[in-house]
Amino acid sequence: MDALSSVLSRIALRAGVFYSGNLCDLHDFEHDVFKGHLHLIERGPIVLQTQGQADVHLNEPTVLFLPRPQWHRLVADDGVGADVVCGTIALGGGVHNPVSDSLPDVVLVPLSAMPGMKALLGLMRQEAFEDQPGRQAVLDRLCEVLILQLLRHCMAQGITSGGLLAGLADAKLGKALRAMHEDPAKDWDLPSLAAATGMSRARFAHHFKAVLGHTPAHHLSQWRIQTAQQLMQQGQSIQQAAHAVGYGSASAFTRAFVRALGQTPGAWLTARRADHNGSLNETGSTDKAAKPPRQGPAAP
Repeated sequence: MDALSSVLSRIALRAGVFYSGNLCDLHDFEHDVFKGHLHLIERGPIVLQTQGQADVHLNEPTVLFLPRPQWHRLVADDGVGADVVCGTIALGGGVHNPVSDSLPDVVLVPLSAMPGMKALLGLMRQEAFEDQPGRQAVLDRLCEVLILQLLRHCMAQGITSGGLLAGLADAKLGKALRAMHEDPAKDWDLPSLAAATGMSRARFAHHFKAVLGHTPAHHLSQWRIQTAQQLMQQGQSIQQAAHAVGYGSASAFTRAFVRALGQTPGAWLTARRADHNGSLNETGSTDKAAKPPRQGPAAP
């Protein structure tokens, strides 16, 4: 299994298309506790507004991805509007995860820079405007494929802010990361990880921190928590998840979990279940006449 697939097999990726059609005027997208936003802009022009940042003017077909929850606004021409597909993206178990934390606050990639996007866009358009059984499920899966293609592109082009994706793109560090990810319960130490890369311990430790921004021990601890989150969501008890990722007791796991996330595993799981019981989709519809995102007041 390649390094990115290894990561995504442990980090739940959920995507939901909630609008496909023509946007006119101003449309706000609120801060969300668990989800980022994806906008596939097929035809503009359109202006992106975010808090504290200069407006971004988009005049060509573009993939716009905000990997972390934040308020933003799309401003389209009030006359001709803009053709867009809007979706929510949840990576992992909460606001922060090693994949989204590797990306800048706003990822902008012209569709022309991503081979295969034209065919994918055609499939999404066909599903959005035809009343076929399973339409919503197909759209959501296509949205997931789009995100995977986007992550590939970011790794290949260096569109990262360091972190996990940069590490996975590194030929040597990718080997150590894959080893930790595939067996998080193992008692990994610096010599064994360095050996997996063919580097000396000192060079490996320095290179790892320079690329990922933290030590191998910190990464392993965070990965164990991330893996345990997935196991708990799949039905394992806190104690079972703790042992599966290498903790000797549920209490030791709980202490590490609180240090990482500021809440106990039980409190986190309750919040996640409440979120899961609601819909990932913000409107639950992708009809051509679907209600567009919330229209905000005039831009300041």
